[in-house]
Amino acid sequence: MEMEETKEMKIKLLIVAGISALVATSANAESVTGTVEEHYKWVVNQTPYRVEVCRDVSVSGDKTGDTLKGAIIGGIIGNNVGDIKNGGAAGALIGGILGHNSSKASGSTKRVCSVETRYEESREEVYSHSTIQFLLNGREHRLRFKK
Repeated sequence: MEMEETKEMKIKLLIVAGISALVATSANAESVTGTVEEHYKWVVNQTPYRVEVCRDVSVSGDKTGDTLKGAIIGGIIGNNVGDIKNGGAAGALIGGILGHNSSKASGSTKRVCSVETRYEESREEVYSHSTIQFLLNGREHRLRFKK
């Protein structure tokens, strides 16, 4: 900590010496007074981590198998009943509808898990910049710099 304060004092002395030299060369030179101020800002650091998240999801019952069975049986019956043109197709259509409607398949809930990346955050105050404010020949000046 003492090393930083020593460095800071050297910077301040250099700035004051520079301003004094500037004032000394000026024809209408007056006394110079100034202040140095350090400015800080907040930074958010994010650290990633992975977590498995599980949810219960509603799923509908799958009636595809019952619809297909009904269509096959209906197609077979439609082909064997009399001399009806396209009887198999009509039987398959009607059998599919009946198979779908009479299906006992019902909806349920299913556990679905996935891995997500989340971030843990921490705040830290860090140096941003410095400013020097001084009065020279009756005019106020303000300079921004980084040390």
